[in-house]
Amino acid sequence: MAEPATSPSAADYEKLGVFYLGRRFDRAAGKATAENYLYDSKDLTTHAVCAGMTGSGKTGLCISLLEEAALDGIPAIAIDPKGDLPNLALLFPDLAARDFEPWVDPAEARRRGQDPAAYAAGVATQWRDGLAQWGQDGGRIARLRAACDIAIYTPGSTAGLPLRLLRSFAPPPAELLSDREALADRIEGTVAGLVALLGLEADPLRSPPRNPLPWASPEPILLAKILEQAWTQGRSLDLPTLIREVQTPPFDTVGVFDLESFLPTPRRLDLAMRCNHLLASPTFAAWLDGEPLEINRLLTAPDGRPRIAILSISHLGDGERMFFVTTLLNELVSWVRAQSGTSSLRALLYMDEIFGYFPPIAAPPSKKPMLTLLKQARASGLGVLLATQNPADLDYKGLANTGTWFLGRLQTERDKLRVLEGLEGAAAATGAAFDPREMDEVLAGLPGRVFLAHNVHEDKPLLFQTRWAMSYLRGPLQREQIQRLMAPRKSAATAAPAPAAAEALRPPTPPDPAFAAAGGGARPMLPPEIEERFVPASRPVGDRSRLVYRPRLLARARVHFVKAAASVDQWQERLVMAAPPATDSTLEWKETALDALALETSPRDGASFEPAPTPVLRAKSWAAWRKQLEAVLYRDQRLVLWKSAAVEAQSSAGESEGDFRARLAHLARERRDREVEELRRRYAPKIAALQEKIHRGEERVEREQSQVGRARLDTAISTGATIAGALFGRKLASVTNVTRARSTLRGAGRASEEKEDVARAERGVETAREDLTRLESDLSRDVSTLERSLDPTALELDRIE
Repeated sequence: MAEPATSPSAADYEKLGVFYLGRRFDRAAGKATAENYLYDSKDLTTHAVCAGMTGSGKTGLCISLLEEAALDGIPAIAIDPKGDLPNLALLFPDLAARDFEPWVDPAEARRRGQDPAAYAAGVATQWRDGLAQWGQDGGRIARLRAACDIAIYTPGSTAGLPLRLLRSFAPPPAELLSDREALADRIEGTVAGLVALLGLEADPLRSPPRNPLPWASPEPILLAKILEQAWTQGRSLDLPTLIREVQTPPFDTVGVFDLESFLPTPRRLDLAMRCNHLLASPTFAAWLDGEPLEINRLLTAPDGRPRIAILSISHLGDGERMFFVTTLLNELVSWVRAQSGTSSLRALLYMDEIFGYFPPIAAPPSKKPMLTLLKQARASGLGVLLATQNPADLDYKGLANTGTWFLGRLQTERDKLRVLEGLEGAAAATGAAFDPREMDEVLAGLPGRVFLAHNVHEDKPLLFQTRWAMSYLRGPLQREQIQRLMAPRKSAATAAPAPAAAEALRPPTPPDPAFAAAGGGARPMLPPEIEERFVPASRPVGDRSRLVYRPRLLARARVHFVKAAASVDQWQERLVMAAPPATDSTLEWKETALDALALETSPRDGASFEPAPTPVLRAKSWAAWRKQLEAVLYRDQRLVLWKSAAVEAQSSAGESEGDFRARLAHLARERRDREVEELRRRYAPKIAALQEKIHRGEERVEREQSQVGRARLDTAISTGATIAGALFGRKLASVTNVTRARSTLRGAGRASEEKEDVARAERGVETAREDLTRLESDLSRDVSTLERSLDPTALELDRIE
């Protein structure tokens, strides 16, 4: 594959709101042209599909698109079933061999007869030269590293950053709870993922398509009803609580049937045992730890920078993958429904291989939330990018409204026919012209790294060759390599101070033998007016020998913040914890990360208890502690708000500075897109007029040059005739010869005038081109000024306390 003959400069492609994906490709010449292929980021709000066989360059194209999005401040969630996407974290601005050496493939080095150091030096040179051919360098890699945070999550594993999925059993946001259809979809998706994880057989119902539960077996329906009741009551559920409620549901009937007729006790016990086996499994322990699965946390780093969250699931089994993807997609649906409308690209969802999750006939649990995102996410600015090497196994009816198709080399004729079918459907949905014969001819012979871009926002499809990726594309990373990449981040998280609830939530310890021998371990008898709650044990239910409860004081308070000047009238709930004192001393209250709704009302069987200090057993101590807490809250509680004068926005209550800066980034991007469009509209008539002037001038130059050619020919013919007549005529000074001579002189004069006309026309074209260059420079300067003024990382924030 021939690389571009000339390298573009950064000024050619570093433009606001566009992604530099490569250069136009000339099919007849078989090489890239000098014209860059710049993709408008707003076009991704109508989603995109990238299809191509292994070796087509599909992953490289999608990684380049994610790089461009990060440079533009757009976060992304990337689902990685194959293991290629962690390559995004291999960014080496120095392009030095020492940076590449730990990551090169030793087997490939041996195959080439080189040691890893020599092979790494060759890779570094290859990457440096490849970037240079496409007008890039280490400086652009450094800007990418500074612009975004790249995190690799490994749900169900501790290799990367773990994700805690049990939060999916917490009640959805109030906006979703009030929407019965959305709540039904959320329950359906949650239960579907759990059913896949438990390995339950699910048979489609012979019922209307609007039935919220697509299974005929009663087990999933029971799970759904338990979730529905808990969520509508504002209760969270974890797996231990779910297991208990499966055995003894908090209701007596399901539909018109009594509980025992609908699902007898033995079958409920079997379902509870399945859930308990899952909870007791050593491999499932990794699903209980880590960051909660929250979309905002995945999209935004604590400092407010956009994040590329790589969710690596290549290590999971099929059921676990389906459970995770379904859970994630349902969380995204809830997040989309909570966002305000926008016409700008807010975030990206990318799935590196969609095969099996969005099939044309079957209906796996992941299909419905994915279809919902394709239909609804546009209004909220979430772009969906799906990639596959098996185009025949995609639901093209579901993808009919996808705005952009990147099509590389396809493996079979069947794949090509299905792609053409999908393109025809997309064209019909948007009213765009579509020529299947021409498209078939183009797709027939695409070389590697060359793609057909069919974008409904453009006039016609085009071919382009992908640029060189800034990330080192070394192939799938193994568990140990992911672990090495994320080790510094884990160390930083371990060094951070633990939340106030850490002591209560740490793994249980065995009772002190001396304490047990002294008759301790019994449950303390508290005053009747004191409520007792118990922290759930995140451990196998069957193992009771090491479970010890420690006494802590937990208080819930509501604090009222009022400031008319800042338009604040806000009630906030605080949950605080303190260790009970041995004497009547002042307590040290600290906010806790506990979920009060998830606390249990009774202790586990067989557990032991640390003794409660004497003040805890006296009712008057509680009244004194309450007064202390009120004083502490009134004195210490602050509501901090952030305000940006440049973007004219203020943070909401409880929004951190990092979250506010992330929101400002999108607000700034929206304003930037609007103002760039305004600049383009303002400059467009002038640019069009100059381009027309250049076009007319070039036509005049051609016309004048043609006239000069004719005048020269006429003069030459006339001169030849005059000379011939003078030399061979009967009389040298005949009247005819004199007339011819005069005509020849006049013809020579006209030719000279025509040449001057050509020069004037060429000067006019050159002047128009200079005017156009100045105008484009003015536009570029105005856009750059706008970009600097709206850089969210540089915006000054006013702190309001």
